[in-house]
Amino acid sequence: GHVPSRMKFLLLQQKYLEYLEDGKVLEALQVLRGELTPLKYNTDRIHVLSGYLMCSHAEDLRAKAEWDGKGANSRCRLLDKLQTYLPPSVMLPPRRLQTLLRQAVELQRDRCLYHNTKLDSSLDSVSLLLDHVCSRSQFPCYTQQILTEHCNEVWFCKFSNNGTKLATGSKDTTVIIWQVDPESHQLKLLRTLEGHAYGVSYLAWSPDDAYLIACGPDDCSELWLWNVQTGELRTKMSQSHEDSLTSVAWNPDGKRFVTGGQRGQFYQCDLDGNLLDSWEGVRVQCLWCVGDGRTVLASDTHQRIRGYNFEDLTDRNIVQEDHPIMSFTVSKNGRLALLNVATQGVHLWDLQDRVLVRKYQGVTQGFYTIHSCFGGHNEDFIASGSEDHKVYIWHRRSELPIAELTGHTRTVNCVSWNPAIPGLMASASDDGTVRVWGPAPFLDTQVVDGLNENCSNMDS
Repeated sequence: GHVPSRMKFLLLQQKYLEYLEDGKVLEALQVLRGELTPLKYNTDRIHVLSGYLMCSHAEDLRAKAEWDGKGANSRCRLLDKLQTYLPPSVMLPPRRLQTLLRQAVELQRDRCLYHNTKLDSSLDSVSLLLDHVCSRSQFPCYTQQILTEHCNEVWFCKFSNNGTKLATGSKDTTVIIWQVDPESHQLKLLRTLEGHAYGVSYLAWSPDDAYLIACGPDDCSELWLWNVQTGELRTKMSQSHEDSLTSVAWNPDGKRFVTGGQRGQFYQCDLDGNLLDSWEGVRVQCLWCVGDGRTVLASDTHQRIRGYNFEDLTDRNIVQEDHPIMSFTVSKNGRLALLNVATQGVHLWDLQDRVLVRKYQGVTQGFYTIHSCFGGHNEDFIASGSEDHKVYIWHRRSELPIAELTGHTRTVNCVSWNPAIPGLMASASDDGTVRVWGPAPFLDTQVVDGLNENCSNMDS
């Protein structure tokens, strides 16, 4: 075959050029006549090579031959060329080991159930001596604070988009805004927003965190839009006393929102509560605005999520479940939806392919409205409240929980993972408390893992 001749030719050509560059013309001539010509390979190229004998100096030679000259560069190039003719079983492809190590590190990270930090994929930052493993003690499994300021069931909790505040809504007619300390991650009460006679069962932060909208339970016909900075009520909106406004979602432009409820209201409004659009006959359970600013996702009483376009007034089916969808939320990139499905639990859907991706196990979900969330670094985790008084955490790719957090004494209605601090999570419960979960305190973590009953480990 031609391959051995081609490889010999490339090697001898390098040898010839290196002799020439060193001014060893006789040795070069010997290679040309005694070794290259007998190969009877690429005679045209041999004529060109023989012409280089006339070059007056090394620069001239390197320019004419378009060659790097003797040394590491040209020899590496030669090696790369030779490699293309060798099967991998004879000689590893270039930087193969580095590639394998990087793949190994990435796989270990993917398999690491508690991996919750940005991991530099450059090999410098990784030990090759030990497999990558995150300890559970760095994960938000430990009660960091119990907030007892509400004096009745707490129905909802949500961190602001920038992660600096937490809003909690309660049956006690108030919303409390908590400030997150950037260093200690402790929460302290910033202000209380009062007067929600029916209680507060849903909250939505505006995209810039300047405003907060509060909704009530089924029999509540009004929605409250608060200025978070000043604590003033900007808008109190009610179209009719017969309405039920139980869910709300902000348009990404921050200038409009959609709201609705199970009695068939579905409105788009501006910040002063003026009605911009109304969609007839949709019994809304939960709402989400897609990033395109046009489409609104609404779960309805027919156990489905449909996409509604308020610009051209078209709608389409996206998700169909066999049981009522009590609530849903969407990942940052808009690709995945997380549903709490009555009597079934937590389901992950791919909105683009419109398929059910995964059913997460363990959680108790009846006909209460329980809110789950994505969270952690890269939104790799899923958390949900449960009627068995626990908070469940799953790795997004795995159906069995990696943690069950105990401490609440009644149904956990809602969980929220801080979008800026991957190790901080909050949960709201009918027991009247909000629990703030963080990593293990800086004790001997072995001891903490032994003592801490908050986290029953599900890996085994």
